[in-house]
Amino acid sequence: MTILDAAPSVRAAIPDIDLGLPGPRASHRVVVAMSGGVDSSVCAALVAAAGYETVGITLQLYDHGEALKKKGACCAGQDIHDARRVADRLGIAHYVLDYESLFRQQVMDDFADTYLQGATPIPCVRCNQTVKFKDLLGTARDLGASCMVTGHYVARAVGDDGAQMRRAADAARDQSYFLFATTRDQLDFLRFPLATLPKSAVREIAAVLGLEVADKPDSQDICFVPTGRYADVVARLRPGAIEPGEIVHVDGRVLGRHDGVIHYTVGQRRGLGIATGEPLFVVKIDAPARRVVVGPRDALLVQTVALSEVNWIGEPVACEDDLDGRPVLARVRSTRPPVPARLRTLAGWHVQFDTPEEGVAPGQACVLYDPADQGDRVLGGGWIQRTTAAWETAAGSTAALPPVLPVHP
Repeated sequence: MTILDAAPSVRAAIPDIDLGLPGPRASHRVVVAMSGGVDSSVCAALVAAAGYETVGITLQLYDHGEALKKKGACCAGQDIHDARRVADRLGIAHYVLDYESLFRQQVMDDFADTYLQGATPIPCVRCNQTVKFKDLLGTARDLGASCMVTGHYVARAVGDDGAQMRRAADAARDQSYFLFATTRDQLDFLRFPLATLPKSAVREIAAVLGLEVADKPDSQDICFVPTGRYADVVARLRPGAIEPGEIVHVDGRVLGRHDGVIHYTVGQRRGLGIATGEPLFVVKIDAPARRVVVGPRDALLVQTVALSEVNWIGEPVACEDDLDGRPVLARVRSTRPPVPARLRTLAGWHVQFDTPEEGVAPGQACVLYDPADQGDRVLGGGWIQRTTAAWETAAGSTAALPPVLPVHP
């Protein structure tokens, strides 16, 4: 007997979900990606309670011993144990897949190389883009699953042009920024049961079911950086690649030395290792020249960003040129709201902000939303390859800034 065979009062506390699959629910196998956290655990419970054949899969992504040095990192040994216990309580099949080699190649190596190039990576997006929504999704198909469920706070809707991604009802939990690279084909196969639920409701469901993960803290760190010290991980993955260099003001003055560009990111103010009597920020990072360029706050204002690896899941178009001039809402950090901008696509993908944005870092994502839909629909996005400062493109209070030293893309 499982917890899903419990008293009617317990069953009544579990909302019924419909995954939009044809025919009897029991005829469909559904794979649930279980990280060991409360969100994916509740997803597994919802799917099983709804009557679908439920299979939980947890990924072993890296060495457990390294992860266990700090609690709170996802996919660690404890998390795999927690996922297995939840699956046992639910009475569902559960498998652990060794994706350590794939994770190292597609996520960790990219993380290290991006930092060494002077950019700021988002490994969680890469993990979703590759390991989870490509490799794991392929495994789910191989298992004969009708769809794959994840515990992300994002919504899926079906419109005239097929499956669409939309922001979650709980704006504070919305994770659409981290899922911009999800393709149309992947959206057809994915389901997100937590789209309409606040986090508090998810924990309440877990508590009613007696799941031990009900009060488990959310993961705060990048899973393979359990100490929070990114530079240590880069040094371990790329020994000997970190080299010292100069800290240079935008006006050309050499202000000091640094121990490696991986210790800096665009917009950073604290920990620069220099004292000039004026507030200075990291403006750009020239990794090939091993230079960190700093300047006043005005120098952080960016008018345009160039994107690479763009994923468009908005309205169908014949070619990208048809999108030139299209208004969008652009989000350059997960903690910032989307802001009005326009696409410029005649010479590659560019996003031009209506009002300059501050501290936009290469290596981060620029995610696009539809302004005609109150910013609810996700149109896609891309990786920020390079930026153009506001003072470089328009006159105004910042026009008198000296030219920034040449910085490679």
